[in-house]
Amino acid sequence: MIMIIRLDLQLHTPMYFFLSHLSFLDLGYSTVITPKTLENLLTSNKYISFTGCFTQMAFFLFLIITEYFMLSSMAYDRYAAICNPLHYPVVMSTRLCRVLVTGSYVIGFTEALVVVLFMSSLHFCKSNVIYHFFCDLFPVLALSCSDTGDTEIVIFIFACFNVIVPLITISVSYGSILSTILKIKSTAGKRKAFSTCASHLLGVTIFYGTIIFTYLKPKESYSLGKDQVASVFYTIVVPMLNPFIYSLRNNEVKNAVIRVMKKRKGSKQFK
Repeated sequence: MIMIIRLDLQLHTPMYFFLSHLSFLDLGYSTVITPKTLENLLTSNKYISFTGCFTQMAFFLFLIITEYFMLSSMAYDRYAAICNPLHYPVVMSTRLCRVLVTGSYVIGFTEALVVVLFMSSLHFCKSNVIYHFFCDLFPVLALSCSDTGDTEIVIFIFACFNVIVPLITISVSYGSILSTILKIKSTAGKRKAFSTCASHLLGVTIFYGTIIFTYLKPKESYSLGKDQVASVFYTIVVPMLNPFIYSLRNNEVKNAVIRVMKKRKGSKQFK
C-alpha cells in the first residue's frame, strides 16, 4: 500500500496520504509483536529480557496510540469529502494533513514515553512469568510488588483521552456524513457514499471495540483468556484485515496497481 500510494500520482490525495501512514502504523506495531510471538509458539525459547520487554512495550504504545488519532483524522477527511466536496481541496490542504499526522505521532510518542517511565520506576520482585504473548501493560503491572496506583491512574487517564477524543471526532463526522447521505436522492450516489465510509467504519469498530474491552478497566479484572483473545484482534487480526478493508475492495487502488505494473513493464521494455 505504501509503495503503490507513493508510485501512483493519482493516489496523491489526503485520503491516501492518511492511509499510507495507517499502513505504516499497522506494519510497525504488528512487527513489534508478531515475530516474538511466533518465536514463542514455534520454539522452546519463551524468554525476553527486561530491556527488551520495555522496548517492545514502548514501541507498541507509541504506534497504537498514534493509530487512535490517525483513524480520527481519516474520519474528518471523509467528512470533508462527503459533506463539503466543493471545498474539500481547500479544507484538507497539504499543510492541515501534515499537521494532523504530525500531531498524531507527537501524542503517541509523548504518552508512550510517560507510561513507560512510570512502569519502569516500579519494583518487580514477584514471578517473572508474563501471562500474555507480549509485554502488555496489565500483565506486566500484575508482576509489580510496589504500589501501582499512580501508574494505573496515568494509564486510565490516557486511555480515556485516547478513546473519548477520537471517538467524539469520529461520531460527529459520521453523524454529519449520515445526515448528508440521507439527503442524496440518487440511489447510486447513496451507495457510493456508504461504500466510501463503510470500510473505515468497520475498521474503527473492530479496533476500538477490542481496545476499550482491554484497557478501560481496573487491573484486577484482567482475564488471561478473554484479554488475550481481544489483544490478538488489535495486534494481529486488525493489521491483517486493513489491507483487505481499505485496498482490495477499492477500485482506485486496483487500477493504481495495474498502472504501476504497466509503467514498470514499459520502462523495462524501453531499457
